[in-house]
Amino acid sequence: MTSHRSEHERYLRQILSQSLSSKNPSKETFEKARKESPTYFHKLKLGLMNKYKDWNLLDIEGSQVIENIYGETLKITRRERIDFSLKDKKDEIKEELASNLKLIPGIGVQTERKLKENNYKTVYDLLDNKKYKDKAQDLIDDIEINCFVKEYNLLKDLSKYSSNQKSNQKNKSLKALSSLDSFNLKFMDIETLGLSNVPIILIGIAEIKGKYIESNQYLLRSIEEEPALIEAYLSHLDEASVHVTYNGASFDIPFIKNRANSFRMNYDLDQIHYDLIYPARNLWRDTLPDCKLTTLEEELFNIKRVDDVPGGFIPDYYQTYLEEKNIGPLIPIIEHNRMDIVSLARFLMKIYEDSF
Repeated sequence: MTSHRSEHERYLRQILSQSLSSKNPSKETFEKARKESPTYFHKLKLGLMNKYKDWNLLDIEGSQVIENIYGETLKITRRERIDFSLKDKKDEIKEELASNLKLIPGIGVQTERKLKENNYKTVYDLLDNKKYKDKAQDLIDDIEINCFVKEYNLLKDLSKYSSNQKSNQKNKSLKALSSLDSFNLKFMDIETLGLSNVPIILIGIAEIKGKYIESNQYLLRSIEEEPALIEAYLSHLDEASVHVTYNGASFDIPFIKNRANSFRMNYDLDQIHYDLIYPARNLWRDTLPDCKLTTLEEELFNIKRVDDVPGGFIPDYYQTYLEEKNIGPLIPIIEHNRMDIVSLARFLMKIYEDSF
């Protein structure tokens, strides 16, 4: 049987030979390779099991058992200070929407050009146009109502007409956030046992509450608790909620829907959704090594995670917890998830600031 040591050495040689032409790899490159090896995470897991061998789940800070119609699950609540704010763009939004006549049904690029040549510069000017005045009034009503949903949809429609490929044009719908109560932002992330049709073991959701960001995480103590875990997350949502995720439109939300369907649960997960992976790529793909969440943390905020466990190792860590009844392997999973959802709030502010 191959030893962990020989496996580790082989892995390091493979990584280093692929990434370096030099015979003398840098300390940073060697350290990166070491921390990507299965052996490193196996040793980390053993160390965690020893450190937390006398702990139970309720020893984790902020933890409590909660109950809903589907049973019990574990809730972990943490709070930390955050100066969350988004610059008010309401006047800018109104001006931009009012000057785009293409938002009126029946007006395309050519028609808009001709109307503007005849001094119909804004939708307000079209109130004097017999053909378009009624539709213009409808649009003006939508613009002046100061409603986040209306602004979001109009800005999203406006992006379709823009030939400008700059990031601020692609990220245009973000402007609508200045009309939203920040509490309605739901920064969320899930951890699972695989990529499809397997249990969700942890759902984290963070919310802005005054000068604090509060994270609530729902942990699967046993596989049977998954419906209760999903229901606990759903209890945070209503029709005014707005999801903020990183790759959540492709993964997290569809995954939750699939699992909820398998338990025949009632749910509404069709709220407006800002998936920050897309504006992040628009802004930084040409200037950063990659657009991974941890890369953005390091490059933009100088945040370096210690003993962070990548998603690929999470199923093994969770399975060890189930088999050994030792919470040690869960600790970095919980912290990884918490840091993800809290970082999303910082990323949103940064993306908003850099986009406009």
